[in-house]
Amino acid sequence: MYEQEFQGDVLYMMFYAVVAALNLVACCYLLFRRGNAFAPNITSPVRLRRWTAAFFAAMTLSHLWYMPSIYLTSSEDKLLCYSVGALLDYMTTFPLAIVILFAMLQDRRRPLWLAWVMVAPPIVMMALNIANHSEALLPMSNAYLLLLAIGLIIYMVREVRRYGCWLRDNYADLEHKEIWQSFVVLAVILLGFGIYTSEIGGLTNKYIVQLNNIILICYLLWRVETLSDLSISQLQDLPIETEADSLAIQTDIAEDEDNTLSLSMRHNIEPLLKQYCEESNLYLQHDINISRLAREIGVNRLYLSQYFSSQGMNYNAYINDLRINHFISLYHETVAAHRPVIAQQLAFESGYQSYNTFRDAFKRKTGQSVTAWMARQKMEV
Repeated sequence: MYEQEFQGDVLYMMFYAVVAALNLVACCYLLFRRGNAFAPNITSPVRLRRWTAAFFAAMTLSHLWYMPSIYLTSSEDKLLCYSVGALLDYMTTFPLAIVILFAMLQDRRRPLWLAWVMVAPPIVMMALNIANHSEALLPMSNAYLLLLAIGLIIYMVREVRRYGCWLRDNYADLEHKEIWQSFVVLAVILLGFGIYTSEIGGLTNKYIVQLNNIILICYLLWRVETLSDLSISQLQDLPIETEADSLAIQTDIAEDEDNTLSLSMRHNIEPLLKQYCEESNLYLQHDINISRLAREIGVNRLYLSQYFSSQGMNYNAYINDLRINHFISLYHETVAAHRPVIAQQLAFESGYQSYNTFRDAFKRKTGQSVTAWMARQKMEV
């Protein structure tokens, strides 16, 4: 029996070492690889890339710390080893996971030091456990981490919804920008990881923790590689005014009691959009954002955003309406010329890089799928 347990421990430690190596490889890849291997045409956020690499480095060090524990025979030594390891995880791994969640949201720079403030209570409790050579505060620490995970999920759900609104207000093509589904996956993995690591004993549980770590590595590498860096286009397409000027303009808009500015803006921007966006087919350019459009028509981005709001729409809806109308025109021209109709090609010529994005936008505007709409058009001919 003892020999079987020992062999099981050895096999687990081999698997454990492999997972540690995977974390190290992932860290080095994100730090030293130039360009994306998974998505070469996408420029990922440097900030997210570096913080994710730091997370993988922390995971590697955590694995190295726990590795010698298999050779410890004294229960007191094991308790000290696990307690110090947990303290190190509270100080590095957990806050870095929160930082990654914050870094995925690119609408504004959130203070990352809040992540360490959030985990300060369990750090203090674990330090007291080590000082007193006991586990008295461990249940309280685990309960706090569980509540923290739940609170963080609630907070991120709200922030991701705001982030989605921000994307639709500033970008026409949301491909490689939205993070809702990936956040849900990450939140579930992190919550499961916290639950599993709070369990005591059991070789099966240990394997589950390591498999969970592998899933986390694969997911984070995919997310970092496939998420577009929105700060690049923002910096290139910003109007001339400074951030302070933008804030001043925003204040002026808010303080305009008789709304004469908004009325003037509405009358001036509409013909500018028609001339410089609609008649020039500017909307056909891939991944054009509201800052670029504002610069092309010669108005402030905040004014343009307010104009769209006054019309009961956002930037995303405006551009997609123009593109869908262009697609419909191309379709009728193609049919009239007796040429074969390829929806993907027509969508690309209408400004869409992704057919999935076009398909969703088309259904929102027409209330039916592209295939159903085309079939109906054939029946009406």
